Amino acid sequence: MGKVAVAFAAAAVVAACSVAAVMVRRRVKSRRKWRSVVEILKELEEGCDTPVGRLRQVVDAMAVEMHAGLASEGGSKLKMLLTFVHELPKGTEKGTYYALHLGGTYFRILRVHLGGERSYLDVQDVERHPIPSHLMNSTSEVLFNFLAFSMERFIEKEGNESNSQGVKRELAFTFSFPVKHSSISSGVLIKWTKGFEISEMVGKDIAECLQVALNRRGLDMHVAALVNDTVGALSLGYYHDPDTVVAVVFGTGSNACYLERIDAIIKSQGLLTTSGSMVVNMEWGNFWSSHLPRTSYDIDLDAESSNSNDMGFEKMISGMYLGDIVRRVILRMSQESDIFGPSSSLLSEPYALRTNSVSAMHEDDTPDLQEVARILKDLGVSEVPLKVRKLVVKVCDVVTRRAGRLAAAGIAGILKKIGRDGSGGITSGRSRSEIQMQKRTVVAVEGGLYMNYSMFREYMEEALVEILGEEVSQYVVVKAMEDGSSIGSALLVASLQS
Repeated sequence: MGKVAVAFAAAAVVAACSVAAVMVRRRVKSRRKWRSVVEILKELEEGCDTPVGRLRQVVDAMAVEMHAGLASEGGSKLKMLLTFVHELPKGTEKGTYYALHLGGTYFRILRVHLGGERSYLDVQDVERHPIPSHLMNSTSEVLFNFLAFSMERFIEKEGNESNSQGVKRELAFTFSFPVKHSSISSGVLIKWTKGFEISEMVGKDIAECLQVALNRRGLDMHVAALVNDTVGALSLGYYHDPDTVVAVVFGTGSNACYLERIDAIIKSQGLLTTSGSMVVNMEWGNFWSSHLPRTSYDIDLDAESSNSNDMGFEKMISGMYLGDIVRRVILRMSQESDIFGPSSSLLSEPYALRTNSVSAMHEDDTPDLQEVARILKDLGVSEVPLKVRKLVVKVCDVVTRRAGRLAAAGIAGILKKIGRDGSGGITSGRSRSEIQMQKRTVVAVEGGLYMNYSMFREYMEEALVEILGEEVSQYVVVKAMEDGSSIGSALLVASLQS
């Protein structure tokens, strides 16, 4: 019996050692898998790094491209489009005006009543609706019939209270896509962005398309202005504060405009304005520079997009794309490790993760990151441990931090071009005393990404101070413009009537 007991004991020791060996192997394997995921994160951090020196290189590149775009058509990735807006609202406008805004995700309709002074701005009956996805690749007739029908319903709700004397209603059409203007009220579509793909509309007069659709429905309404959303935001900013000279939109897409001296627009020599200046729509989404920190995820996203080799800057900083960059990083991590559990087909779907979900995960303040867990579950990734959820938050942070800091560099590039960054600008022609006298400068900002994603906003504003320095940045004020593009466009129409 003693020998049997010894044998059993020896067998038990061997079994225990075998189990221990298996557990050790599993632990080592698990550590290796975790290390591979950490390496992916480290690689992402390095690829997205935006030290202030690099940001200043982007600033310089933006300013140079602006100058080139003003010098000649096609001379730059930046289109630097003339808007024919050379007078901005002064606050003395009166009357009732309408705005219809077609954006990348939503369309808005509103009515504005003005009483002749800045303190009397009454924004009435704002309607905001998601754009039905089928319209984005339909036909021009279908799209504009839908907009005209929506406008008709809006007017029916107000009755006769705003048009008791039967006067034709004046409408601003805010159109968030690149247009080559021939006047403030007419312009042809250059190309679609933000996922729209109605090819037969390219080259058509956008204001005329809407006017025809409104007439078809018997609406006594005049499309008095065709306005880019950035120009609308600038208009509202200027209405409240005449130091506003730049406007930027960070939403589904991203763009900027600013007030330029007419003599600096070399490609339009001979163009005269009473104010000596004109608002220029930069179409900065297409900006590119070798100094932009591009990763393999950006390259793959661009290659698989419907507009590859186009809108490179927008794809790094706008709401349409940030979610998909994060998704691609998580997908790669899940492919190289099983820390996310069984593979999810949803995680492989382009744009399955939206930027508003990235924002919700990034700003999740629950102790166990419940919101992160919920959103991952919606993507088919369930029951991930807390350390993996923290990893996902870090990915969101890296991608969003890069976006916010590059957005700041873009703004600083505009300020450099017009001599509001403390340097005097590019070929500004200003004297030394003028350069030394820093002016107060207001930058109007709107768009869902900026308004709703506080971490993006904080990273952008923090980087702007870093780039400009404490002394200059105290003269630069960033102001949020809620519905600025729509309200401001209505104000522009009002200024045309006064």
